[in-house]
Amino acid sequence: MQVIVHTGAHFTDEDRLIKCLLRNKGDFAKRGVAVPGPGKYRKLLKETFNALKDAPASPDARDVLIDAILDDEIADRLILSNMHFFGAPRAAVRQGILYPIAPDRITNIQQLFPHDQVELFMSIRNPASFLPAVFDHSPHDQFADFLGGIDPREIRWSETLTRIRDAAPDVPITVWCNEDTPLIWAQIIRELAALEHGENIVGGYDLVSEIMSPEGMKRFRAYLKSHAEMTEMQTRRVISAFLDKFAIEEEIEEELDIPGWTEQLVEELTDLYDEDLFQIQRLPGVQVISP
Repeated sequence: MQVIVHTGAHFTDEDRLIKCLLRNKGDFAKRGVAVPGPGKYRKLLKETFNALKDAPASPDARDVLIDAILDDEIADRLILSNMHFFGAPRAAVRQGILYPIAPDRITNIQQLFPHDQVELFMSIRNPASFLPAVFDHSPHDQFADFLGGIDPREIRWSETLTRIRDAAPDVPITVWCNEDTPLIWAQIIRELAALEHGENIVGGYDLVSEIMSPEGMKRFRAYLKSHAEMTEMQTRRVISAFLDKFAIEEEIEEELDIPGWTEQLVEELTDLYDEDLFQIQRLPGVQVISP
């Protein structure tokens, strides 16, 4: 069985992704792709991860988990999604490392599914917006304490992904930037379910509809209907063009309120994020979904 683990930066689009996957649950099941409801596995896996701190997994742990999660459903591919797989928001940054327990957690998952092919799907987010978001959920009062004295310019997603690769070199990793999600939403869902490019899914434009005006969506859908032969890349360019004209500004703008953070620093962090993405694209075993 292929065990697909989806996680990533907190405060991204996980809830929307789960809802979209569940809307396609019936069609996916016909292809051998299981999309269990989060209630069937999140608490169970959390308790299991905690138990692994004291003792290795028992020989029948995998079968017990599969029986509990699938509930008699037959599947070749199992999709599990949880933003907390690599820790809660308060533990998302430690001494300048993003998701420090990620390597241990991915090896935990391999221990629980020793004879299955584990794959990791992970969204990342610009540290300029991600760090302030998780700081708000941390126990620290001062941002410098939250970062452990580390300059935010030194924080890299590529470091976290490299640590995951070192811990589990045979786990394929698929990564995308949260900022690109509206343009690549349908492909993310298809990749999770191992569908071919261009295959129809329910809710492929869910995210676009949340950040585009109703008038824009009406025109966009009309355009899609009259240009049904477009490729996925052409469709993304069309989405981008419509968002340029019809995006709901308050849905796409983020306010950053960190003392001492200037517009120049945010631009620096954004540039470094772009450079870091280039490094991520060069990591072995890592696929990047990009517009």
